[in-house]
Amino acid sequence: MLYDVLIIGTGPAGITAGIYAKRANLKVAMFEKDTPGGQLSKYNEIENYTGAKKVAGYELATMMIDHAYELGIEVIYDEVLSVELDGNTKVLKTPSKTYKAKAVIVATGNVPRRLGVENEDALAMNGISWCAICDGPLYKDRKVIVIGGGNSAVEEAAYLATLATHVTVVQNLDDLTADPKAQDILRAMKNVEFRYGSVVKKFLMDEKGLTGAIITNKKGEEEEILADGVFEYVGLIPVTTFVKNLGITNKYGFIEANEKMETKVPGVYAAGDVIVKQIRQVVTATADGAIATQNLLHYLETWE
Repeated sequence: MLYDVLIIGTGPAGITAGIYAKRANLKVAMFEKDTPGGQLSKYNEIENYTGAKKVAGYELATMMIDHAYELGIEVIYDEVLSVELDGNTKVLKTPSKTYKAKAVIVATGNVPRRLGVENEDALAMNGISWCAICDGPLYKDRKVIVIGGGNSAVEEAAYLATLATHVTVVQNLDDLTADPKAQDILRAMKNVEFRYGSVVKKFLMDEKGLTGAIITNKKGEEEEILADGVFEYVGLIPVTTFVKNLGITNKYGFIEANEKMETKVPGVYAAGDVIVKQIRQVVTATADGAIATQNLLHYLETWE
C-alpha cells in the first residue's frame, strides 16, 4: 500500500497534521510508539491554549486523539526506526514492517534530557521522574526535589507542592527563568525553598532506593538534601535519530524546516517541537501541523 502521507508522532503537531490530511481525503496514517499526546499528556495544567481556559494536559491530549479517531484516522502503534528514500517514495521501517508513502511529516517532539550524574540511571523511574502528573501522587506527604528553573520545572514544582510536605527547587542559574506568573505562584507556596546557582553532584541511595542528593553551589560548597523523590526538568532532546541519514537536522538534532515546514528533502516535512523554532508551545505545534499538511498538498499535486 502506498500512503499519501505518513505522520510520525501523535502529539499536537502530528494529530493536527493528520486531521487536516484526513479532511483533504488523503490516505494517511500516524505512527505512535508510546502514548498519544506526546509531552502534552504529561503536563499538569495548560492555561494558554486558546478556548480551553484551564485544562489538564492529559485531558487536552485525549480530546485531540479522540478527534483523530472520530475522523477514522489510522494510528499505527509501532516505532519508526528509519526513513529512507526510494526515488520520490519515502520508505519507513519499523521492527516488524515496511511502509511506503509519497510524503512524510516528522512530528516526534522531544524526550527529557538527563543530568548524567552518579546513580541517576539506577534510580530512573524508581525515585527519579520526569513527569510530575504521572508520579507526583506517589510522593504525597513526602519530600521532593525539583531540578530546573524554566516553565516546566516551576509549574510542576507548584503542583508537587500541593502534594508533598516540602519541595526544594535546585536551579543552576541565579534566578528562575519561567513566566512571571508561574514564578509568583511557586514563590507564594510556604513549603517550597530554592537553591540557586547550584547543580546536582550525585544522587544518594540505599537498598530501598533514593534518599536524596548532594548539590554544589558556585563557591564549591556541598549540601546534602534528603528527599524521597526527584523530578528533573533540565531541557529536552529531539527525537530524530531515525532521520539522521537524511541530513535534515542541525548539530543539536533539531530538524531544520522553513516557514512551510519543508525540509531540504522534497516531500519530507517536520512540525512541532522537533524543529528549530523560537517558541515551543501547544498552540505553535498545532499551527505547524496545519501548515505542514497544507503545503504538502501542493507537493502531492506534482508527485510522480
